[in-house]
Amino acid sequence: MQLKINENQPVKFMVNEMNQVLKNTNLLIVFIAILIAVSPATATVADEIVVYSARKEHLVKPLFDAYTTKTGIKIKYITDKAAPLLARLQAEGKNSPADMLITVDAGNLWQAAEKGVLSPVKSKILEKNIPARLRDPEGRWFGLSVRARTIVYATDRVKSNELSTYEDLADPRWKGRLCLRTSKKVYNQSLVAMMIAQKGEEEVEALVKGWVKNLATAPFSNDTRVMKAIAAGQCDVGIVNTYYYGRLLKKEPDIKLALFWPNQNDRGVHVNISGAGITRNAKNREQAIKLLEWLSGREAQNIFASLNMEYPANPAVKPDAIVSAWGEFKQDMLNVTKAGELQARSVMLMDRAGYR
Repeated sequence: MQLKINENQPVKFMVNEMNQVLKNTNLLIVFIAILIAVSPATATVADEIVVYSARKEHLVKPLFDAYTTKTGIKIKYITDKAAPLLARLQAEGKNSPADMLITVDAGNLWQAAEKGVLSPVKSKILEKNIPARLRDPEGRWFGLSVRARTIVYATDRVKSNELSTYEDLADPRWKGRLCLRTSKKVYNQSLVAMMIAQKGEEEVEALVKGWVKNLATAPFSNDTRVMKAIAAGQCDVGIVNTYYYGRLLKKEPDIKLALFWPNQNDRGVHVNISGAGITRNAKNREQAIKLLEWLSGREAQNIFASLNMEYPANPAVKPDAIVSAWGEFKQDMLNVTKAGELQARSVMLMDRAGYR
């Protein structure tokens, strides 16, 4: 059957039909383009969190695996030292794939926040689980594990009642008997920074000069070497992070070293943290916050405590049995943000004191 009123009508009919087909095709193309552009991104946002971690793989992978098993959310992570990760986040800017930064020491977390790569988080769960002194007042980062930086001594040459405070290690009776890690490492920078906050620069500079005078040898590159030097008789006392002591004790259970908790009659033992924050340009912010909240909870805190022999940041969670055996102690209650705020002054002070 042919609809023919005049000779032009079939042409007009075909043109109209073709226009309609083209119109529908264009709509289909647009729809497909939207699906291609949106769907992969949506799937990535929903199913994957990207973490930059200054903590080594063997310390974070078990946590991430447990979270993935629990939620189905995949976690992609990149590990490196704190400074390169911060530089990377700054260089990537809005194009960064990272949703979360995990790093060690409040000084490093403070630096990241001040450089603008972390964004504030308001979470009742995090505020409940993490004490105020172990998190940024603006919510840009939260402590996830605690380490004490305390005195270690040779049990065959030093009695515990000979020890008392960090300040006492500057006394001349320890001359030629003290070993320290280099001042170039953030752990000692944070210790001195917190002491500046408590005692003022003048008093702390005199103290650090006393430490330098008492050194048995040049500062070591890490805490393990400090302890091995003490065990070998090169010196008698030092200052180390507790988890390094725990690691060494696992390898050498008969080593003649012990920990001492200083300043129990005043401010308490210096403590620091490892922690995390949500990046400013997080593509999967909500899921990253949920991961951070989970990391502050009982299950993850138990994993943290056992993996690296650290103290849980969540006070409702008990330390590992090995760590608990070292005894309870009074902690410095000053907010650890001071470790970052006073870091530059700490470095300059140690340089003036000749502590390298």
